Amino acid sequence: MTEHTESAALWPAPSASAPVDATVTVPGSKSVTNRGLVLASLSADPGWLRRPLRSRDTLLMADALRTLGVHIEEGVGQDGTGEFWRIIPAGLHGPATVDVGNAGTVMRFLPPVAALADGPVEFDGDPRAYERPLHGVIDGLRALGARIDDDKRGTLPLTVHGSGTLDGGPVEVDASSSSQFVSALLLSGPRFNQGVEVRHTGETLPSMPHIRMTIDMLRQAGAQVDAPEDGGEPNVWRVTPGALLGRDLTVEPDLSNAQPFLAAALVTGGRVTIPDWPEHTTQPGDALREIFTGMGGSCELDERGLTFTGSGRIRGLDVDLSDVGELTPGIAAVAALADSESVLRGVGHLRLHETDRLAALTKEINNLGGDVTETVDGLRIRPRPLRGGTFRTYDDHRLATAGAVLGLAVEGVLVENIATTGKTLPGFPALWAGMLGDGPADDASGDGAAASRATGARAAGVRLEERA
Repeated sequence: MTEHTESAALWPAPSASAPVDATVTVPGSKSVTNRGLVLASLSADPGWLRRPLRSRDTLLMADALRTLGVHIEEGVGQDGTGEFWRIIPAGLHGPATVDVGNAGTVMRFLPPVAALADGPVEFDGDPRAYERPLHGVIDGLRALGARIDDDKRGTLPLTVHGSGTLDGGPVEVDASSSSQFVSALLLSGPRFNQGVEVRHTGETLPSMPHIRMTIDMLRQAGAQVDAPEDGGEPNVWRVTPGALLGRDLTVEPDLSNAQPFLAAALVTGGRVTIPDWPEHTTQPGDALREIFTGMGGSCELDERGLTFTGSGRIRGLDVDLSDVGELTPGIAAVAALADSESVLRGVGHLRLHETDRLAALTKEINNLGGDVTETVDGLRIRPRPLRGGTFRTYDDHRLATAGAVLGLAVEGVLVENIATTGKTLPGFPALWAGMLGDGPADDASGDGAAASRATGARAAGVRLEERA
């Protein structure tokens, strides 16, 4: 578990004085944005990403691709379509240095791209990034013909000595610690001389929806992909070599980042609408509809988007989250406020994420008076009355939003380094305040304050609703 920063500011998590009732527009999906950037950079012609997420992880990806020679232009559509990025592929080249920050998609998706560059590409990042596993990508690329220097660590820092091409072919990878190992090799696979056949050899494979997202986006870009769900061999994916097509892609809202706002409806017995929730999607966050309904809410998907309504009661649950591990911190926070015990299973791999999320959740919820114990592959949460205190985040964006959820029901919660939410959800404090009707106010009283709160909420992407 990464040590916290003592100097990080403490954010007083606002408590909810009434059931929330708001519409919250969340930014675009990080997973779709970063996959879209990689595929567009490897395409044969220019492509567009509309409504991309602008966050630390996606800006790191865009900057890294620029250092490799890709042209990425930013603009705003004149037809109400919002921001766009125009990606113009170019010859990939080194020497170059890539800062991955602590972004798993950058540190894992870009070494295969760098193997196609002409020249050496160095990869470095945050201290925590040094602790996150990369062996699946490194070993896989070596087996496919790439030359990589990592001093046999299987982690950052490392240098990929690109030769402008890569043989490709069959490769075995143990992706038990991250499905991104599989996605990384598949995304660049069409550009390998022989394509790629990735065979997962481990006993478990977390976050399967993210692999399905990779396959879906590859196919939309013109790639031929054979996958197990098509009736093929289990745990084997094949990508045929060929040109990728530039696309005009509108990025879906990030459904995982909608989690704290849906949780707010559940915790307060209120109602939150997320516009543009897709009817069909490969995003893992779509599972929130079923999970949070099972914990006591109800949802409706219509032309407005997804409206989730809390019942005023939170039930515990026993659930396997192996496919949707990134949702665990928010679910754990809600479970700590439930009326019965919860068991969260299948998420042992979270010990290798931005921080050791299982240890961090256990320590921080228990510091507020909770009763959480780690299991071999998850958490057991027995609800107890909670008290205020400092909720440390270990520079993990999902720990920060989990602390905000707890603060809705527990007065005096101070969330350390709320700014870490900028990794994937920029502007979170303003969105949160807007949802609660507490946007920025210049006038501290009367109608002026109400008008200012509404203005601040709209600026943050939140629409306040009339009470029925």
